[in-house]
Amino acid sequence: MAMNLHSRKGFVKASRFYALMFVALTGILGMVSPPDLALMTAQSQTTQDRKAQADRLFNQGNQQYQISQFEVALQSWQQALTIYQEIKDRFGEGNAIGNLGLAYYSFGKYDKAIEFHLQHLAIAREIKDRGGEGNALGNLGIAYDALSKYDKAIEFHLQALAILRETKNRSGEGSVLGNLGIAYHSLGKYDKAIEFHLQALAILRETKNRSGEGNALGNLGIAYDALGKYDKAIKFQLQSLAIAREIKDRLGEGVSLGNLGIAHYSLGKYDKAIEFYLQSLMIAREIKDRGDEGTALGNLGNAYQALGKYDKAIEFQIQRLAIAREIKDRLGEGQSLGNLGNAHYSLGKYDKAIEFFLQHLAIAREIKDRLGEGIAITNLAEVYEKLNRDQEAMISYQQVLTIFREIGDR
Repeated sequence: MAMNLHSRKGFVKASRFYALMFVALTGILGMVSPPDLALMTAQSQTTQDRKAQADRLFNQGNQQYQISQFEVALQSWQQALTIYQEIKDRFGEGNAIGNLGLAYYSFGKYDKAIEFHLQHLAIAREIKDRGGEGNALGNLGIAYDALSKYDKAIEFHLQALAILRETKNRSGEGSVLGNLGIAYHSLGKYDKAIEFHLQALAILRETKNRSGEGNALGNLGIAYDALGKYDKAIKFQLQSLAIAREIKDRLGEGVSLGNLGIAHYSLGKYDKAIEFYLQSLMIAREIKDRGDEGTALGNLGNAYQALGKYDKAIEFQIQRLAIAREIKDRLGEGQSLGNLGNAHYSLGKYDKAIEFFLQHLAIAREIKDRLGEGIAITNLAEVYEKLNRDQEAMISYQQVLTIFREIGDR
């Protein structure tokens, strides 16, 4: 059977939360003016007003980003950047550039994200902003992880970790340890991933970062799911869910419900998985998080595929595909196309399946998603085998072997 692409967005989402923690939130200035305010020049007053305006736009972008409004967040940060550059605020400029990198990351434009994070890194080093330097290094690690360059991701995360320890930023240290766990998970080193997630969990509990604690518990659940320890995975996801509900984190609640769906899917409890996915979908729609709405729809499609309800699976995957294209989620778009290929394969529509798998392959190569590329080629090989196109199948399997050896997939 063709390989099904599960949307483990909870895992991705945790990574995105960590990225946000790296963002240096510049607060709006609200200092009480000294008695000699009249001596302030008109120019400095204007500069202060402009900075306050830039800070408002910057923070507005952060809020928009957190609810997956990536396009408008990008616009807010671009406007903030223009002002920071006009008033020669290098600190604000660096932060805005770094956040633009996060926006491009969310669009699946990982190379562009890296360009912006490198610019942020250069500015942070120039003005000796050690915190900003750590942020940029951490976000570079996240971007390289998305490109399946896990060793490079680890290299950047370790540099970020050193700075965060030097500056005694315990909460940031916990975040980076979590991201190291994600990188090792991607390498298939699940025991090592668990080590890092446990370290992250300890620090996030120590610093009373409840949101981060919930993320760490969720990531532990995902790691145990990968090890086939589904009961343990469910235990951690339930703890993550409890925290999200306690702190009224609706987004985190939706992610935990989605991950519980994945764990039950892994146990073959597809109807139960559907229950969790539907709850996750409801929350995503309520908070207008288009990214997570697409994820839930894709996972519902996978569950119906497993139940042999292929027409229903196609219906959900088409909805997911539309959202992925709307929010410019190229990774999600590729996964949807791959899953549509799976459904058509199951219906015996092999030519249509090949069409979808080729589209998935093209996107995976475009965004340098090596794992996705390997999955797409594997799926093509299986269809070629079914059609007795043995030569094409053999070539495809050889390509897959090379890719999986390269990325160390287990």
